[in-house]
Amino acid sequence: MIKDSTVSELSPKIPAINATGLGKIYSEGVVFKKRFQALNDVSFQVNQGEIFGLLGPNGAGKTTFIKILLGIIRKSAGSAELLGLSAGSRSARRLVGYLPEHLRIPPHLTGFSALECYGNLSNVPTSEIRKNQDRVIEMVGLTGRAKDRCRKYSKGMLQKLGLAQALLHNPKLLILDEPTDGLDPRARADVRNIIRNLKNEGVTIFLNSHILQEVEMVCDRVAILNQGSLKYCGPVSEIGGFVQKLSGAEGNLITLEMEISGDPTAIHKAMEGEEYTILSKSPNSAFSVKVTLADQNELDSLIDRIRANGVSLLRMKRQESSLEDAFLQIVSE
Repeated sequence: MIKDSTVSELSPKIPAINATGLGKIYSEGVVFKKRFQALNDVSFQVNQGEIFGLLGPNGAGKTTFIKILLGIIRKSAGSAELLGLSAGSRSARRLVGYLPEHLRIPPHLTGFSALECYGNLSNVPTSEIRKNQDRVIEMVGLTGRAKDRCRKYSKGMLQKLGLAQALLHNPKLLILDEPTDGLDPRARADVRNIIRNLKNEGVTIFLNSHILQEVEMVCDRVAILNQGSLKYCGPVSEIGGFVQKLSGAEGNLITLEMEISGDPTAIHKAMEGEEYTILSKSPNSAFSVKVTLADQNELDSLIDRIRANGVSLLRMKRQESSLEDAFLQIVSE
């Protein structure tokens, strides 16, 4: 395992990623230049040891943001730091593992020779690669297949090998670009488990993905970009409340699906004053109802009225706003 004194001396208070007023403008043409603002005053931090997701529709600026972090392109405004070091600097790149979206591994290479090839490109000595290769191969679940030619690998296996090459130098920060794109459910689950295990070892994971269900399952916090601007940054669990505020709703709205049974007149009286929709009706006078309430006190009051009017509450399920629902709402705004 390659040691770096910079890594061991890092304070946990230093953000893994710190972007402040980050901007990028692309120009086209020689005389009449067209200007396109890919990033506009983007500021947020990623804490050490968390799994952080970068989301946004096509053209939102996600790839531009990652390229600035890695030093592939230059920023037009603001600043960006990785673990307290200037983004794109050689010292910062030593602490970062990177899996690009479309990693192309030559099919004639074996798993081991591919690690040696990509490790050498990253200036990792061959002796260190050979010392670490068994560890990273086992970590990504390719034990027993590392001597096979890559032409025999499935897409999921190639993605795991890509992760292995990103982990060769024991990075403190791992940047993943669409790590589960195109994989089958089993392979996606394997990659999710690898990501969680890396977090448990103290590695910070920064991933860009358009598969929102995957992000919702593994990420602690997310940032949402749209047309180059930051629209949301915070915990996945709090994004529903943010959307409510965005739509002008007051308080913490509660949406429920309830199955109730009783006399229709009594049901109407119990639900009077509430915003509700009857979804279906069964022959045995059972109704499936969707109701939106302002807060917990209003829910308690509704349940009391249901009981007081002799209506039976058969089932009740609270609807949570999914990350996908919230994402579409934020982007549409």
